[in-house]
Amino acid sequence: MQRRSFLKRGVVGAAAAGAASIAAPAVVRSDDSFKWKLTTAFPPGVPFYSTGPGSLADLTQWIKTISGGRLDIQHFHAGELVPAFEGFDAASSGTLEVNAWVSYFGAGKIPAAQFFGAVPFGMSFQGQNAWFYHGGGIELWHEVYEPYDLVAFPCGNTGVQMTGWFKKEINSLEDLKGLRLRIPGLAGKGYAKLGVDVKLLPGGEIFPALERGVIDAAEWVGPAQDKRLGLNKAAKYYYTTGWHEPTTVTEFAINKQAWQALPPDLKQTVVTSCAAANMVAHTWSEANNAQAFEEFINEGTEARVLPDDVVGGLKTAMDGVYEELASNDPTFKKVMESYFAFKKTHDKWARMSEGVWHAKLRNPA
Repeated sequence: MQRRSFLKRGVVGAAAAGAASIAAPAVVRSDDSFKWKLTTAFPPGVPFYSTGPGSLADLTQWIKTISGGRLDIQHFHAGELVPAFEGFDAASSGTLEVNAWVSYFGAGKIPAAQFFGAVPFGMSFQGQNAWFYHGGGIELWHEVYEPYDLVAFPCGNTGVQMTGWFKKEINSLEDLKGLRLRIPGLAGKGYAKLGVDVKLLPGGEIFPALERGVIDAAEWVGPAQDKRLGLNKAAKYYYTTGWHEPTTVTEFAINKQAWQALPPDLKQTVVTSCAAANMVAHTWSEANNAQAFEEFINEGTEARVLPDDVVGGLKTAMDGVYEELASNDPTFKKVMESYFAFKKTHDKWARMSEGVWHAKLRNPA
């Protein structure tokens, strides 16, 4: 009984850690009911994001079920209530209660928020979540969003992503110059320093742009998501290192007044459900990426690894991006220092655990 009690406390504690400063410590049930609207940056039918295990459809249903229908969140897709990239402002103003996207879509407004979405040369799924739940990451997230009247939690994680699809081989840094590449967030700034013509396109526009030659290369997510868009039919070369998005987090950003109106038990329902979606969505990606990647190879896709000098050049470019942004933005600097200080310590463990396992002990077949 003691062991079961300990395990139960551990699971709930991990999910609640990020909300400790917001949710009341005692769980008090209220009979009040709430109806919220949620908008996203994602079109309907997209696995992981919009539908399927760990998706926003799953998450909102879990919240409704666990709360006994007392918190009913209606899920709208990109463009159904507001345009894809305007949900953040709509939730901030109280036009609706929740926006779900990846925080780098709002990089122009809040550069620091990108550390809660995807960090070039950052941490893995394990490290990112360790920082969120046990390294002060979620508390910093709330602090950064305070001026926007939002409270946010991680609710999905793709794990490591692919560098993307390229119409031509990349053998050196010279091959990047003038390349028209769809890429969001901080990574786009790094590419731009190396002469890449960076484009930000919604998911639904990537395939036609790549197929028609409007762009020369594009990244989206990983094999399972890329297959759904048919990107393997628009470009031959599939590159990897995951340098730009070693992990990519979906955020569940709630209007602060709406959040504060919830009783403690419903706050805990939201926090715990988001933590569960974060894990379930990631495992869906791992399972489905493996199958889709094998199909790509069987169908003639050429999987490549970026050359070391290209990765090195990108690392140098990103160091410059971080330095420039930190020098002009105290909030960015504060979050960056927290993130990379945690990463420095976590890397030592990761190298001796996951790193060694991947390099030495895994069955090469």
